[in-house]
Amino acid sequence: MTSAMCAFERCSFLVTGGAGFIGSHLVQELVSRGHSVRVLDNFSTGRRENLAHLTGRVEVVDADVRDAGVVREAVRDIDYVLHQAALPSVTRSVHDPVSSNEVNVAGTLNVLVAARDEGVRRVVYASSSSVYGDSPLLPKQEDMPTNPLSPYAVSKLAGENYCRSFYRVYGLPTVCLRYFNVFGMRQDPNSQYAAVIPRFIVAALGGQPLRVYGDGTQSRDFTYVANVVRANLLACVQDAAIGQVINVACGERHSLLDLIGLLRCILQRDLIVDYERARPGDVQHSLADITRAREVLGYDVVADFKTGLTRTAEWYRENVVR
Repeated sequence: MTSAMCAFERCSFLVTGGAGFIGSHLVQELVSRGHSVRVLDNFSTGRRENLAHLTGRVEVVDADVRDAGVVREAVRDIDYVLHQAALPSVTRSVHDPVSSNEVNVAGTLNVLVAARDEGVRRVVYASSSSVYGDSPLLPKQEDMPTNPLSPYAVSKLAGENYCRSFYRVYGLPTVCLRYFNVFGMRQDPNSQYAAVIPRFIVAALGGQPLRVYGDGTQSRDFTYVANVVRANLLACVQDAAIGQVINVACGERHSLLDLIGLLRCILQRDLIVDYERARPGDVQHSLADITRAREVLGYDVVADFKTGLTRTAEWYRENVVR
């Protein structure tokens, strides 16, 4: 990290959704740096085993962000809030838009109100590249019009607007990070809403076909989780980031066919691919412009797609599929 990272030596952090995939990586990094960490998670999608190696070093509050009173208690005596808690997945939101709104919008509002009232130094909000929708214009720049296609994307954009409003109206320092297709160790491959990379890796290691929705030419700016961790920590200390929306990605795009080809090389095995009808709400192409992240955060890519995919595949080989 940069020298600016010493600006919050031994501070207190609340990580909402801290037992989830991304949240647990943030918690691990913060603990390794000597910070005091509290996790708020209801374990609906988070997993206790994601924090098992940190037992005794992290305070865990088993509760829901929809409970305003509990959120207020969780935020008390906290310096920084990394708000990761959400009901993820475009597909899930299409099936159940009400729950997505309650958790992702009302839950975010609870966090912001509590942070404002408790005098938190900064809230860093996990948003999503899905807010850009299906505009053919690439790369996606933060100032371009948003066009959310799914209820999930609508909910993440609403959270962004609440964050920016709380900064303008109440002076609560907030930063919104738009994640682009994050992947890495501890991502759940078994959920029906699982992201494509863990699903593909586990299927490949188990000798099962890889299910592709559409023709496989759809592309994403796949972002290894270490890059997201770096961006979150930088967002806590760079004052120029306050009130901003910032893309977090690698600035490269790869199709699903590219992903499959790279997995063949990494895993050294033939892969069977089953093609199915494209899913409603899915975006065809996604690519981030990360200029703002570099200029405002001092962000750079710490692990590119191939490096991250290799590390991830090895972790699943050792820990999930044996």
